[in-house]
Amino acid sequence: MAGGALGGIHVITTQIPVPFISATKQTFKKVPAIRCAANTPNKQYTIAVLPGDGVGNEVIPVAVDALRLAGSLEGIDLRFEELPIGGVALDLVGVPLPEETLTKAKKSDAVLLGAVGWPKWDNNPKHLKPITALLQLRAGLQVFSNLRPITVFPQLVDSTYLRKETAEGVDLMIIRELTGGIYNAHPRGFTTNEQGDEVGFCTESYSASEVDHIARVAFDIAKKRRGKLCSVDKATVLEGSMVWRKRVTAMALEYPEVEVSHLLIDTAAMDLVRHPRQFDTILTGVMFGDILSDLAAMIPGSVGLLPSAALGDSGPGIFEPVHGSAPKHYGKDTVNPLAAVLSAAMLFRYGLKEEDAAKRIEIAVSDVLDRGFRTRDIHTPGTTLVGCKRMGEEIMKSLDARVSASHRSLV
Repeated sequence: MAGGALGGIHVITTQIPVPFISATKQTFKKVPAIRCAANTPNKQYTIAVLPGDGVGNEVIPVAVDALRLAGSLEGIDLRFEELPIGGVALDLVGVPLPEETLTKAKKSDAVLLGAVGWPKWDNNPKHLKPITALLQLRAGLQVFSNLRPITVFPQLVDSTYLRKETAEGVDLMIIRELTGGIYNAHPRGFTTNEQGDEVGFCTESYSASEVDHIARVAFDIAKKRRGKLCSVDKATVLEGSMVWRKRVTAMALEYPEVEVSHLLIDTAAMDLVRHPRQFDTILTGVMFGDILSDLAAMIPGSVGLLPSAALGDSGPGIFEPVHGSAPKHYGKDTVNPLAAVLSAAMLFRYGLKEEDAAKRIEIAVSDVLDRGFRTRDIHTPGTTLVGCKRMGEEIMKSLDARVSASHRSLV
């Protein structure tokens, strides 16, 4: 074993000595070549597949199938390599992020991640918790911007937790900074105060360069969307937020085509529920973004609909459904794979810059919803209740059906 540090997190690395049980029915030691293209493949990419724990092992195979078929229809040769992370890796080699997983993830073109975490490991020390693997993976791949789109499908407007007229037409993007702020800054830890009480402490800190880094991403995305950017902070109280607002305000001068507003986190949370259509692109820090994106899951009706992407300046990004490992639902074939499938679409769009393949997947998802198929979390009267596997099968049918044989275009 070797020791090291990633982003302030102590890392113990080890080689994986044996194969592990594959969620996607692929061999760990050998990278399979997937060649089922309608035409001869002219592009090749390697995807690191990390199903992780719990329902990650149910939804990620569906996403892999969607990637494989959509890619083949666009003449793209995708090679998948499945690797352990989280609790699976703890059981296999005793650490949440094996050295081999990180090394091969770095060499890939994109990372497809399921979920990490399980009650079995909840009482482990921090460096041996499954969630630590996610923080280490982000640090190792140097990703810093987290993109979380929130879209209300017209077919699912009856599934929302809000009034129908409030949720209709919502289409917003939350851009969350990942590497700074209270989740990552130092000093942090535990101590004892003068009264003998145990104290846990963290540091809420943002530097000007950290804010500029993520703000430019947000401005560039807002410019390509509807030209509205709302920056969320707590500048009335937190010094880190004061720097945040100052830097975002300064950068706005470089983007005259983008309308910029600022909201405090409490007001933003209230408005996100009361009037979500006012938002286009939301920029915020690591903790506020974590809270707002989960809150926003209630707008479309389920966390099982929310994809995400974690991107850096270069190198592979991480694409994962926002939901967790869901111990209560694992093994019951009831979970919704659409968040994972839509994460696959984001992988094509932001990770590989393959827009046509991304659109194929999104059109297929919309087609499945048009045909009335619903998992339990979005089921409403008059629609067909299906499980994760059946939903995956219907997505594949839609991907196959929405190709013009004569023109090879979406129909």
